[in-house]
Amino acid sequence: MSIHPGSDIHPSAIVEEGATIAEGASVGAYSVIGPEVVIGAGSIVMNHVSIAGITHLGENCRVFPFASLGQPPQDLKYAGERTQLLIGSGNVIREHVTMNPGTDGGGGLTRVGDGGLFMNFVHIGHDCIVGDRVIFANAVTLGGHVRVGDGAVLGGLAAVHQNCRIGDGAMIGGLTGVAADVIPYGTVIGERGKLMGLNLVGLKRRGVAKDQINGLRSAFAALFDGEGTLGERADAVTESHGNNPLVQEVLGFIAEGSARNLVTPE
Repeated sequence: MSIHPGSDIHPSAIVEEGATIAEGASVGAYSVIGPEVVIGAGSIVMNHVSIAGITHLGENCRVFPFASLGQPPQDLKYAGERTQLLIGSGNVIREHVTMNPGTDGGGGLTRVGDGGLFMNFVHIGHDCIVGDRVIFANAVTLGGHVRVGDGAVLGGLAAVHQNCRIGDGAMIGGLTGVAADVIPYGTVIGERGKLMGLNLVGLKRRGVAKDQINGLRSAFAALFDGEGTLGERADAVTESHGNNPLVQEVLGFIAEGSARNLVTPE
């Protein structure tokens, strides 16, 4: 066990032999910390939290009561293999959030970036890769193997099907079911989500130049409301807007491909 003398462990907390608690971290009443858990400097684990498995919690995180991190994946194929959950720094993890580690079949790792807000009852399934500065509202659910890019925002009760990708800066509306890939900066709304446009508010808040935003809007129209196949339209957009970094990101996302189709306009 490695508990820094500058940490604060409540007498009723259970910190198992082998755990690492860094300087300035605290563990609240009745929380249970497993033997292979690492809690970074300055992180606050409040009361009644369970952190298990090979789980690393970064620096200056706040974990609220009844969160459960690192418990075995909810996957019938999981057979007890040693897999990891890595959570970055500066995250706020609210009440009843669950985050599961990876599986051998998915690379053995679930990773959450820095600076995210995960509201009550969020679930991050096995083998998910979540970027930096995301906001997941109450009861957002990610199936296994989902990828979420930096700065994405998911509204309350949104659910993402396994193996889907959500690009950087995308906005997913509340109560939306996402069953396909969402382009970067796309806005998706509906019971079975449809691409409704671009997250222009998010781009403006990031301070993106107006000419880049206008170029992305033009490229979006050409990609999803033009003649020919998507591949042909993408080639045309590459020629007409290929010097716009936002457009390059969208085109790269489409070219990468995945097991899922793209969410498209209705």
